Amino acid sequence: MTSPIGSLSGAMQQIAQRSNDQVRGITVPVLPERGEAGIGSGAPEIGPSFKDTFTRAMNEISDTRDRGADLAKRFAAGEPLELHTVMAASEEAGLALDLAIEMRNKVVEAYRALINMQS
Repeated sequence: MTSPIGSLSGAMQQIAQRSNDQVRGITVPVLPERGEAGIGSGAPEIGPSFKDTFTRAMNEISDTRDRGADLAKRFAAGEPLELHTVMAASEEAGLALDLAIEMRNKVVEAYRALINMQS
């Protein structure tokens, strides 16, 4: 059995941490404790799901790549475009692809770590 003073102390620490985070401009969602409304109770989600965030990021990467390819085609066709604009869009598309590859690598690495913990 936990003492009421110990749980109060923990609650005060959480409040102090949240206020420090707010001063620094950090927003941290607070998950409900077990038995409270939230998990499995049909309450609305706190924020966008990982799937939604990941899908949005992949769509942005695809749009960036398409924009770079479109500008390169238009430049090659002789449209009056600045070369630096085309090069910047192509470089941005390359960096976005590199980011996507690194994200995939980190997800695979995390998955493998979880699998190794279960073994």
